[in-house]
Amino acid sequence: MKIAVAVTGASGAVYARLLVERLAKTEEVEELALIFTDNGKQVMEYEEGMEWLQEFSFIRYFDNRDFNAPVASGSGDYDALVLVPCSAGMMGRIANGISDDLVSRAADVMLKERRLLILVLRETPLTSIHIDNMKAITVAGGIVMPAAPFFYSRPSSIEELCGTVIQRIMSLLKLSSGQDFHWGGCSR
Repeated sequence: MKIAVAVTGASGAVYARLLVERLAKTEEVEELALIFTDNGKQVMEYEEGMEWLQEFSFIRYFDNRDFNAPVASGSGDYDALVLVPCSAGMMGRIANGISDDLVSRAADVMLKERRLLILVLRETPLTSIHIDNMKAITVAGGIVMPAAPFFYSRPSSIEELCGTVIQRIMSLLKLSSGQDFHWGGCSR
């Protein structure tokens, strides 16, 4: 699979880091691309730092202003794009067909080519505008997945808790993750 990950300016950079780390260890992923919006890079630097990216030399990085990047065209053959975390502003631009940067253009490509688009929304509370945008993306074929961790696995750290969201993303991508915890697997 060829997967692109886009990091926007919402808080929750830990989700992007955990997803990239998990995808990098997954044999089904043959190519991994990474795009940061300007705000996404600022949030990543503040919340997680950028040093962790140095261990992944095989990742293809694309500038958010580069409309010649392969993810900007259906012929680039990316199977999926995950926006994690996804800001409400980016979701609104995608929902309304505004492709003013590489991330929004790549999302537009995923929708028009009927490929997998997952927006891991980091916003609360939601306005009726957000809900309308979520509906528009869903009707167009995308998946809006709020970053809502689950607790029935009894996570013992923030990283484990955030990892539950990553497990859902991996499941939506239909990728093995090796650490899945499913409902019904918990005992009391």
